[in-house]
Amino acid sequence: MSARRSIFITGGGSGIGRAVAIYFAERGWFVGIADISEHGMADTLGLIEGGFKYSHKLDVRDRKAWDVALNSFSTAAGGRIDAVFNNAGIAHGGPLAEQAENEIEAVLDVDLKGVIFGAQAAYPHLKKTAPGSVLINTASLAGIIGSPNLSVYCAAKWAVRGLTHSLDAEWASDGIKVTSLCPGFIDTPIIEQVSPASNRTVKESLIEAGVEVQPVSEVPKVVWDAVHGDKLDYTVGKTAGRLLRLSRWMPGKVRKEMRARGIGGGD
Repeated sequence: MSARRSIFITGGGSGIGRAVAIYFAERGWFVGIADISEHGMADTLGLIEGGFKYSHKLDVRDRKAWDVALNSFSTAAGGRIDAVFNNAGIAHGGPLAEQAENEIEAVLDVDLKGVIFGAQAAYPHLKKTAPGSVLINTASLAGIIGSPNLSVYCAAKWAVRGLTHSLDAEWASDGIKVTSLCPGFIDTPIIEQVSPASNRTVKESLIEAGVEVQPVSEVPKVVWDAVHGDKLDYTVGKTAGRLLRLSRWMPGKVRKEMRARGIGGGD
């Protein structure tokens, strides 16, 4: 088995996945990225110096494809996978009563089923390198609070946190750590989407409302801490951290704030 530690990152063709891939590669890790966008992955690999990098086209909704991707990466990385970053995700918003069936299914398939399939496929690889191996699941601020006009996205991200907490207990005896990443509003392609209700991007609406939008560069250090630390939930940004604390100790205040703001949360 190779001595060089390795991490497999889904959604590595852009946004958080790209930033995390570059960060870990700069610190000597063998980095594998997966995405449905071959062009995006090529751009990410072009930003990583050195030869310890790998890419694999992957639709996270395909359970069998997960096994192929992780087996291939393990071989490329010298027979070890130390961390799997279950990060690929999409978002569709709007009032639930008006949301299209295909949008609902897409969010649940990618953001929930894709994470479950990734965890299932990652298990034998992480068990092999335990203790100290880790599964990081990208949840969201939307997995901490109930956000208007993001009900399906929230349902998926709350479920991801539930899965994380369950697997943390289930895999403890195997020496595998499981944690969730809960970003607030991060400046990624997700918040550049145009809202049908306002005909503006989510980012424009957030800035107008005075809501914190953080650069993606804030995320990799938190993922690094998640790999090396031992907490269940890692937040990114002051808003996410504050609302996680309030949701635990003052849930009524959070409820009132969300009703007053009428805004959603996302990664």
